[in-house]
Amino acid sequence: MRAPEFLQSTQSSYDAIAEAYTAEHPDSLAGRPLEQALLAAFVDQARASGGAQRPPVADIGSGPGYVTARLHEAGLPVFGVDSSPRMVALARKAHPELRFHVGSMTALDLPDETLGGIVALYSIIHVPDDHLPSVFAGFHRVLRPGAPVLLGFQAGGENGHQRLTERFGREISLDYYWRTPDAVAGHLTRAGLGLYARVLREPEPGEKMPRAFLLARRPVAAGEPAAG
Repeated sequence: MRAPEFLQSTQSSYDAIAEAYTAEHPDSLAGRPLEQALLAAFVDQARASGGAQRPPVADIGSGPGYVTARLHEAGLPVFGVDSSPRMVALARKAHPELRFHVGSMTALDLPDETLGGIVALYSIIHVPDDHLPSVFAGFHRVLRPGAPVLLGFQAGGENGHQRLTERFGREISLDYYWRTPDAVAGHLTRAGLGLYARVLREPEPGEKMPRAFLLARRPVAAGEPAAG
């Protein structure tokens, strides 16, 4: 099946800028205690929901691999997924002890109810609105009951959209979709994922937009045993 056009352009754009992007963002969580605290909360929930079975968690849109590495350092079994083969190659080089795969959140090649959690930081920003319902339905499908999902994204107005045609001196075609936390939370809940927390922080120096974070989880159905 041919990949959606937006996914092809996202892949080719990040392939073109992978080295420069990685050099500029070797670890975007460094020096950001709020983001680190939210990731720690995700880790705690993943441990609690996974129990002794310790199912793997997925870092989707893993880019240079620094979030994957932090999850590994926290003791979680984890792998990274990114649509850019060049990004995956760089992540494997930087973190040879970890697994990184070329793939897309729009078509997760995973069995049902196998993941103990999903982290997607600044990756849904490249997904058009009409694809978000199927993306979050896919998250629901692959998550085990009780497993968490942590999203991070720039918080913009309704139906915000921007296309970049150049970055780091390279020609690209990369679309960004800016959404309110309420809009993304609505997509999550309609996909059957229960919202646990939402956080909005103001822009830091060098940033133009607030950052939003949503922590959700796949509910445990009535009469269904908890994972683990």
